[in-house]
Amino acid sequence: MPHDAGTARTETGETSLTKWQLLAFAIPAIPISAMGLPLVVYLPPFYAELGLGTGIVGSLFMFARFWDVFTDPVLGILSDRFETRWGRRRHWIVISVPIMMVSVVMIFMPPADVSATYLITWLFIMYVGWTLLTISHMSWGAELHGDYHERSRVQGAREVALVGGMVMVLAMPIFIEQMADIDEGVRNAMRVEAMGWFVLILLPLTVLIAVISLPERKTPPPKHVPFREAVQVILRNHPLRVVLFADLISGVSGGIVASLFIFLARDVLQLGAFTSALLLCYFISGLCFVPAVLWLSRKVGKHRAAALSSLFNTVTVPAILFIPPGQPFIALATWVLLGVNMAAGAFLFRAIMADVADHDEVQTHQQRTGLFYSLLTSTNKIGAAIAIGISYWALDLIGFVPLGENGQWTLDALRAIYVWPVVVITAVVAWLLWRFPLDEKMQRENRRIIEVRGIDVAAAGVSSRTLQPSDAQSSNVSAD
Repeated sequence: MPHDAGTARTETGETSLTKWQLLAFAIPAIPISAMGLPLVVYLPPFYAELGLGTGIVGSLFMFARFWDVFTDPVLGILSDRFETRWGRRRHWIVISVPIMMVSVVMIFMPPADVSATYLITWLFIMYVGWTLLTISHMSWGAELHGDYHERSRVQGAREVALVGGMVMVLAMPIFIEQMADIDEGVRNAMRVEAMGWFVLILLPLTVLIAVISLPERKTPPPKHVPFREAVQVILRNHPLRVVLFADLISGVSGGIVASLFIFLARDVLQLGAFTSALLLCYFISGLCFVPAVLWLSRKVGKHRAAALSSLFNTVTVPAILFIPPGQPFIALATWVLLGVNMAAGAFLFRAIMADVADHDEVQTHQQRTGLFYSLLTSTNKIGAAIAIGISYWALDLIGFVPLGENGQWTLDALRAIYVWPVVVITAVVAWLLWRFPLDEKMQRENRRIIEVRGIDVAAAGVSSRTLQPSDAQSSNVSAD
């Protein structure tokens, strides 16, 4: 892989990635997050307020997420197996772009008489493109480097781009929310449409920069593994089970707070035009503290840094219960505090999964990074699907009416639904990850074994090519 002169080397002897290489790889995450944020925060309330209702919208977004879960492992296996002269990942990223762009137009700029069938159809199509894009991009990142800490650096750069995309796309609703004399429904449509245009402009541009600027690192081609054998390996792989379960319940936690945020900020806390500004400050806080999380992961290890991040949420999220309505500056201080480790879990889980894939390769002699990342995205999506379904059904049960009159009991119940599941889930995640078995020492040993195997395979290939002429001669003699 090309690199700048004088670039530092890691403890494994590989050259560190340059800042330009990190930037080129990471920037497609800007439009990825710019589309992902509205999908969980803005689009469900938007469609509920178009007349579909909270119960129907919650069900549709949940079913669409489960469809995405079905396509994840299929497309992950395809990503692992089909290699072109571009490599194993980049062509899938390029293929995803037109699918995503058409879907964004249809979902972010829907007709006035939108139906449930229209919404679920385009969500299904969009999630196919989304899966191709995200799994291929994450797998590419996992394969860019084999060093324990360099992987955290790669995923940290991607996380900075993800959060940066959220910050950028949130600036548009803030301006729109300041407009006076506009019907709230029209304001919602303008907000969502502006986010759609942001994705349409940046997605092809950033993907083009990434795929032409950064070659893929050569990795061994994976061998075919029968489905039953693959399932058995997963069931035997304790680190994989821990990561997937922790990510699943983290997805439930994150999905609850994301899908209910607009209703909490607007209806319970009565923040009005400050709603998007609050979310923007939350993400800026998370962006600022990514270097601190990277420093912590170097000191205590990735799994314990992720555990401490979850424990931080357990302790701080209940502060939301004490925010008085109509006090934007108290709410702002609370969300800035919550944002301190907002990005930690996301990129640390992905960095940990790269180590889990190495561990599996040592045990099975199979390279299945794409499959493992498809499982990781699947568990988070399952959690988010469960969260939005449960959350919006719960809103129906407590009698919550979007943009309507709600009693104090209903508003207090919404606040409790927002807080207490998160507290319980993050405490469980912290306990699971603190005991995680793969640390830096074991990962380095796994990489050593993989590198030795690669040298042996290369040597065997050279030997076979050296023997080919004599083999051919022997074959001719035998034929005679």
